[in-house]
Amino acid sequence: MISKVIIGKTFFGACRYVCNDPKRAVVLATEGVRDYDYKLMAADFEMQHAFRPSLSKAVFHGILSFYPGEKVEDKMMIEIAKEYLQNMHIIDTQFAIVKHTDKNHAHLHIIANLVNNNGQTIKDGWIGLKGKKVAQSLTKKYGLTEAVSKNLPLTNLESLNEKEANRYLIYQAILELLPKSKNLDDLKNKLAAQNIETLYKYKGQTSELQGISFKIGDYKYKGSEIDRKFSVKNLEKEIHRQTLTAESENYRKILWGSRSNPQKEFEATARDLKKERSLVIDQLMKPERNFELTPNDLLLPKKKKKKSRGLRW
Repeated sequence: MISKVIIGKTFFGACRYVCNDPKRAVVLATEGVRDYDYKLMAADFEMQHAFRPSLSKAVFHGILSFYPGEKVEDKMMIEIAKEYLQNMHIIDTQFAIVKHTDKNHAHLHIIANLVNNNGQTIKDGWIGLKGKKVAQSLTKKYGLTEAVSKNLPLTNLESLNEKEANRYLIYQAILELLPKSKNLDDLKNKLAAQNIETLYKYKGQTSELQGISFKIGDYKYKGSEIDRKFSVKNLEKEIHRQTLTAESENYRKILWGSRSNPQKEFEATARDLKKERSLVIDQLMKPERNFELTPNDLLLPKKKKKKSRGLRW
């Protein structure tokens, strides 16, 4: 399960988008707003927003997407959504939980008022990052499938808007070209061949690389916006890891030459050495055999006993 957060200005637009189409939208639960008409729902939200008119962006719009093909009952969705808001500290306020069924994966839209029931403002600092962490925690708690990476075969690019579609195209290109790149400049040149521009950001007036962005058409994205593993630090680490792996493989080839299966040859050599050692130990533990094999001329002659001549008078 993954989380995406949008902070907006008007409840009318959010409610219309989420609830207008009954073929795809199912209102699962509400608190403090009417659920049978998006216009009345928006009016209820705006009425409470009026207690804090200085807050220009009072619309919290959270989207929780479940893994494609994962079956989650409505009761569990409601429970997850409420706990999501609770852990985000969006409490004591109006909200609406709506399920959409227009994608190949189940997902929820949660609209909440950032002006609470007492007319106080609910803080939204770093709220997008908080949403991701809370979603990860709830995924583990409820035994849901973790979205460890983007699943491109299950992503319907045609259903995305142009900005999102271009982001996925860049993601797919980097994923394909990164293993073939020797360094960041090499990756940059390969991406340029696919009409994707790579932009570097340096620290102050120094040559220290601080950030990386990718641009396609009129849309520009930070590396971490494409995917966390595509930040400049993570890209450098991955290229360094690939270099070490390649050097290790080259060293192995030099060491073993053109042997067809060095591992089997190594095991055979080890078996021969073990056999020889067993033979040596066997000889040492049975000295009588060594005695039999000793040449006669090296054996010491036995001393003859002197006969007693008795007493002489």
